Amino acid sequence: MVVTDGRKPDLPIVLANKAFLELTGYAAPEVLGRNCRFLQGPATSPIAVAEIRAAIAGEREVSVEILNYKKSGEQFWNRLHLSPVHGDDGRILYFFGSQIDMTEYRRIEALEASEHRLLMEVDHRSNNVLAIVDSIVRLSNADDPALYAAAIQHRVQALARAHTLLAERRWTSISVEELIRQQVTPFAATRAFFTGPDIRMDAPVVQPLALVFHELAVNAAQHGALAAARGRLSISWKPKPSGAGFNIRWQEVGSRPLPTFAKRGFGTVIVGAMVERQLKGRVEKTWSENGLLIDIEIPSAGSTYDATLAPEH
Repeated sequence: MVVTDGRKPDLPIVLANKAFLELTGYAAPEVLGRNCRFLQGPATSPIAVAEIRAAIAGEREVSVEILNYKKSGEQFWNRLHLSPVHGDDGRILYFFGSQIDMTEYRRIEALEASEHRLLMEVDHRSNNVLAIVDSIVRLSNADDPALYAAAIQHRVQALARAHTLLAERRWTSISVEELIRQQVTPFAATRAFFTGPDIRMDAPVVQPLALVFHELAVNAAQHGALAAARGRLSISWKPKPSGAGFNIRWQEVGSRPLPTFAKRGFGTVIVGAMVERQLKGRVEKTWSENGLLIDIEIPSAGSTYDATLAPEH
């Protein structure tokens, strides 16, 4: 605690107890005669300071939490309670100030808030993943139970690989290219070509797109260009002209005539469900003599593109 002289213009400290000196790191000669503002620093809230000054000017009590600084420069949160002391004639004599170090309490409070946000994020991600897994189970199809189980397993594994990639990036964001290479390269070996700028995606976009690329790669390997000896695959992506969202072009050259994916098989259903229902995007499929062409449009939510990082042409 401290006591300041309310009769003098700058309210100098006339008494500082041992607890105050231990809290702030100052010795008594270093604080006596000074105004308490020496405890303030660059990050001290001017709003809190104004509240204290208004209470002093009005000679009234006030309680406020303010960020102060110790002699060492270390910050600490101070719960200050300031009370005026009046004489018998009603004139101000002193101001009595008590201080409670709230730093540890604030740290615990911030930690609890962080844990709460983390739990909310985990809950959100879990719900999103469960919705995708539910779609996998409902949209997978095979008359043979073993084939049905294998189809589900492969799709869940594709989702798990995407989760591993996200975890390695601390669930911040990953690039479109990272996800495509992860899901497609095992099927394409050296016959896949990737082109596009650095577009980053958040988890809600990554998860369904992982399944989309998995389905397209499986179909290409079983029925499309990658099933043909000289077939090849080209995947490109670019930001939309508006800058909001991005487009993906999946182009197969050298496919077998009329691949299975040209019909509405279950791979088609899953791709449509992930893009159109999960991501609110659009899928357009075209089949020509050269092969299969699929254009995918992803809306802006959950993706970022920095034009300043684009390569110069």
